[in-house]
Amino acid sequence: MAEKLYQNTTGIKKRSKFADAAIRMVKEKPLGTIGAVITIFMLLVAIFANFIAPHGMNDMFTDYVMVPPSAKFLFGTDNLGRDVFSRVIFGARISVIVGLSATLISVLISTIIGVVSGYIGGKLDLIVQRFVDAFMCLPGLVILMILVSMIGPGLWKIIFILGITQGINGSRMVRGIVFGMKENAYLHSALAIGSSTWSILRKHVLPNILAPIIIIFTMSVPQTILAEAGLSFLGFGIPPPNPSWGGMLSGDARTYMFQAPWMALWPGLALSILVYGVNMFGDAVRDIMDPRLRGGAGRYGIKVKRHLKNVYPAPDAKE
Repeated sequence: MAEKLYQNTTGIKKRSKFADAAIRMVKEKPLGTIGAVITIFMLLVAIFANFIAPHGMNDMFTDYVMVPPSAKFLFGTDNLGRDVFSRVIFGARISVIVGLSATLISVLISTIIGVVSGYIGGKLDLIVQRFVDAFMCLPGLVILMILVSMIGPGLWKIIFILGITQGINGSRMVRGIVFGMKENAYLHSALAIGSSTWSILRKHVLPNILAPIIIIFTMSVPQTILAEAGLSFLGFGIPPPNPSWGGMLSGDARTYMFQAPWMALWPGLALSILVYGVNMFGDAVRDIMDPRLRGGAGRYGIKVKRHLKNVYPAPDAKE
């Protein structure tokens, strides 16, 4: 009723939250818009890699070994005669799959640990947070290398290892958000009417931390991609012959860096562009969804004020 009354008095039809966020990003966050375009483009490349790549990722052309970029091979060939352009395209699939899947797992783990620890509190929170503190004190890359050495390399093994380790580290942020929410009046009201703990978490806590969780997700994707690239660069990531941007930067690329610099140039450039795009997109999503960064009514508030001024003009000062 209030929304209809607002629309009738102002003449402005309220847009959906998604449409409003998209319009705000285009108008107020040009770098974020560019980042969103890069992210969507890389996602489409990863999905349709089989149709975009001119050759198979392991097709060898023995007559074209370490050939520089040309019309036939846009990014040149490597030391085995494989098309670098095709391998970069298939490498995007691995980076996107690892980045999105491992980040999704990490956000789920962070949400479960953070919500339970922050809402219940007490001894449970003390025990869980001491475990998180001890885990965060350990060097992340070394822990990843040890876990991969114990479990073994593989795509889904890398995804679960990255998801679990980053999920434990990220639970501290979710726990802080929930901990600051516990004293709100609506939670006390839910307790007063006899709502169960599960009902409070499902109806009141989780919906109110959804925006921060989305922000955490977008900010964690580039970290996960870089972590996978670092493991592949050190030889602990996706095993060959599957192309990974980090794996393409190590091994043969380092050996033949001076004879064929394009072997390391193109995967490194693709990795940098993807991480940059996701970072810019994540920053824009954070600024748009955080009400503290909107500046009150925001830029759209100016239009509303002007419209209200025309509909309800101020009384004449002489009167």
